[in-house]
Amino acid sequence: MGRLRLLTGGESHGPAVTAILEGLPAGLPLDRAAIDAWLARRQHGYGRGGRQRIERDRVVVTGGLRGGVTLGSPLVLSIANRDFENWTGAMDPWTVDPGEVERVRRTAPRPGHADFSGAAALDRVEDLRDVLERASARETAARVAAGAVAAQLLGRYGIAIRSGVLEVGGAVVSEGPPDWELLGGVDPESPLVTPRPAEEERLKEVVRAAQDAGDTLGGVVGAVVRGLPPGLGSHTHWDRRLDGRIAQALVSIPSVKAAAIGAGIETARRPGSEAHDPFFPGPAGTLGRPTNRAGGLEGGVTNGEDLVVRAWFKPIATLRRGLPTVDLASGEPVVSAWERSDTTAVASAPVIVESMMALVLAGALLETLGGWAIADVDAGWRTLTGRIARWWRPADPEARG
Repeated sequence: MGRLRLLTGGESHGPAVTAILEGLPAGLPLDRAAIDAWLARRQHGYGRGGRQRIERDRVVVTGGLRGGVTLGSPLVLSIANRDFENWTGAMDPWTVDPGEVERVRRTAPRPGHADFSGAAALDRVEDLRDVLERASARETAARVAAGAVAAQLLGRYGIAIRSGVLEVGGAVVSEGPPDWELLGGVDPESPLVTPRPAEEERLKEVVRAAQDAGDTLGGVVGAVVRGLPPGLGSHTHWDRRLDGRIAQALVSIPSVKAAAIGAGIETARRPGSEAHDPFFPGPAGTLGRPTNRAGGLEGGVTNGEDLVVRAWFKPIATLRRGLPTVDLASGEPVVSAWERSDTTAVASAPVIVESMMALVLAGALLETLGGWAIADVDAGWRTLTGRIARWWRPADPEARG
């Protein structure tokens, strides 16, 4: 079986955003409440804008599922845009009101957004709305729904993910790569979803100051995956190396401009003697390692240690105070327009990072285990873990929380 393939569709103010997830085995039970819980996490966080008070994201499945069990056909997930009722005249797929279209037309690109680059590619400079609607981070709702499904597949085999915000607008909660225990301190209901909720008041002050100034803030998100067996991915081809696939998935998230695996940034400044993870004999003949600077990946392949990643989010490109730009219709200098926007969306980012990780890792797992039915995948898991049991043991499930 090939790796999972995800397609998403829909515009920010259109009727809905949709995910089509191809490659799931038949017979996998899914929990709808768990998908909705991930969608709720994406809407959470201090510093969010008015859009989150409008939307109440819930998943609707229109294909690939019967009685809560996958059919092996593409799984089709849809999340309605409640705000569409306020944009029907401008965004209806078939009939639009010319006056409404003119009202929402944009010809001045926002610096840092896809407005100019996308419009230049599509020859749509007369109305940037055709680009910005699709480039909006609203699309990540579809990714999160699909990622929640992928996480349920991983969870079947004891593979779990934790995540949290490590930094907001330069205010650091935790430096360096996170670990499983640190992220165990995250309260998903806390305002900024950090591993140290007691410190969040100072972060809220930073967000409030930016809000008062009409500015925006980025941040850093960390995630750790526990329970991955060694051997997922490939060392043989550049496009199959799992570290490359993970980095691409993370940087594909809107606003992410950098990603790191393990202590990837820190080890670039160290000698080799302080950059790698020695082996030593572990319990019952398994291999042990005193450090995990590699972050669970070596040579493009998982090594059985926790997989550790970080993603750096730039500040949102839509500022209330605007930025200097040029109106492409007139050629005159103007200030970029502001509709609704977040001061920071970093508190919603951990679940998006988890979703992209889950999608890549579930795909890699299916590549290794094979099978079109979940019973075949289960058999592949038993074979894999039995073969490597002489030198690897999964982490204690109780420790995974």
